[in-house]
Amino acid sequence: MSAPPNRSSGARAVDALASSALTNLIAVVGIITPVAAWATSQPDIKNLLIIAETVIVLVLLANLLWRRSRFIPLRRANNLKAMDDPRYYDLVRAHVESELISEYSEIADGHMRVYASEVPRLSVTLVKTLIESQSAPQRILAADLTTDPGLLTRRREYLAANRQMIEAGGEIQRLFIAYRDDLAREAYARDLLALIGSHRQLGVTCGLAVREHLRPEQAVDFIVFAAAAVLVEEEQGDADYTRGRSSVYFKDSARWTARFESAWGHGADSAPMALQTYEVLTRPMVESGTWDTDRVKQAVEGM
Repeated sequence: MSAPPNRSSGARAVDALASSALTNLIAVVGIITPVAAWATSQPDIKNLLIIAETVIVLVLLANLLWRRSRFIPLRRANNLKAMDDPRYYDLVRAHVESELISEYSEIADGHMRVYASEVPRLSVTLVKTLIESQSAPQRILAADLTTDPGLLTRRREYLAANRQMIEAGGEIQRLFIAYRDDLAREAYARDLLALIGSHRQLGVTCGLAVREHLRPEQAVDFIVFAAAAVLVEEEQGDADYTRGRSSVYFKDSARWTARFESAWGHGADSAPMALQTYEVLTRPMVESGTWDTDRVKQAVEGM
């Protein structure tokens, strides 16, 4: 999922129209045309060249207005010579500018990549923007590969945004995906149950799925925002945000919604029912200190 999507023929056509080579070519023709009109002595040809020059000017003007509406202008240094080392500065500027343009090109194609500490900040932005935009449905579908239950508990700003979403009338469904062996560990169960309890207090509808019981395409960390975007976690972050990589896709979110719903299930086989089965068995064990690993393993196998 980490590879950027292929650029469409439309995107390549836009790049061609916006290229400096095409603009320069039109400008050169625009210079030659009035010179040729001035040099010719034939009235018909002169009139034709003047009409052509008028068309070229209008094309250049339209191209300028179009570029201003479609592209972000980058301000250059007013005085390059004022820098301590103009050549070094210009090389750094070119490097930074190249990275910036590359990222914006991806965004223009409906794809964006973020790393480490950028991931939780972007998650909060996506939730708050969903509230502001009133995109329909006002719903978040989140599938979480829960290898460390405490990790999500510590993302307080994200949880606060979740609370705002629900208080504004939105709905959040969160599917916790856990490995079979993890679910059979008392320490993991204690942290997971605490995490689920905190989410329920926010108003989140929670469900549970066993990782080994899901198809590979279902066992992915992702969040669907309404029918507008999907955030896919490709490398899980850590508590210090020193690692982690995610992508946001603003196209084809419907297939991720279908993927979530297939993992969530319905009726007796649904994720909320699986969570209820697990809770009824494990919560009394955790609270009383009477953990029975074999019994929990048997119950998890039947989920």
